[in-house]
Amino acid sequence: MAFTVLIPARLASTRLPNKPLADIAGIPMVVRVAQRVAQGLTQPARIVVAADDPSIARACERFGIEAVLTRVDHASGSDRLAEACDLLGLHDEDIVVNVQGDEPLIDPALVQAVADLLVDQPLASMGTAAHSIDNVEDFKNPNVVKVVLNAAGMALYFSRAPIAWWRDGFANGIAALGEPAPLRHIGIYAYRAGFLRRFPTLSQAPIEITEALEQLRALWHGYQIAVHTSATAPGAGVDTPEDLERVRKIFLEAGAGS
Repeated sequence: MAFTVLIPARLASTRLPNKPLADIAGIPMVVRVAQRVAQGLTQPARIVVAADDPSIARACERFGIEAVLTRVDHASGSDRLAEACDLLGLHDEDIVVNVQGDEPLIDPALVQAVADLLVDQPLASMGTAAHSIDNVEDFKNPNVVKVVLNAAGMALYFSRAPIAWWRDGFANGIAALGEPAPLRHIGIYAYRAGFLRRFPTLSQAPIEITEALEQLRALWHGYQIAVHTSATAPGAGVDTPEDLERVRKIFLEAGAGS
């Protein structure tokens, strides 16, 4: 099964200016992401950076990475991906995996697993991933998004709140985790291209606005999201200068260079 990996890359960033072009052992970060995905997939995929600035596209081309130039005024990453689908001429039934351009440590096996979801779950319009939470602080942290599933592995709800709630165990506060372990959502998505084109046209959902979680729009409008449960947590992304230095050190210690 061939699929397309789209890596949205936006030049503006308040915490880390010019983030897609940040140097990691001689190679721009967005290129590192594309290279890492390409090196580890078990099935063929077209890997394309959806850039909002010509400098990003030029940097990709220097390293043999395909890129398309999208508009700068998109309200969300989903809008940028939808435009990229049109620019690439993708068919509605084609599968697209959205990999963020600030995740140079992403596990390619996770990309493959999320793409496979839409083959295995024909009723799902989207796919994503999760892994077990193993500590109380993450469970209580509103910045750690939780998800609960049904018997078929489809998402029932995503929340910043600690769900599922252990009625008896949490009566006096959250001091330990229940069984089965709660699930942390991993922000990687697969889409059918036709749904990805439709998604930006859907009205915002009240629960989406409350939780500030865009994927709730799909559930609110009746679309299904299949979830792959990973045995391991993903590598951390790059949001701050401190994150960038940590990732640079990892690549340099591994002997990565230009």
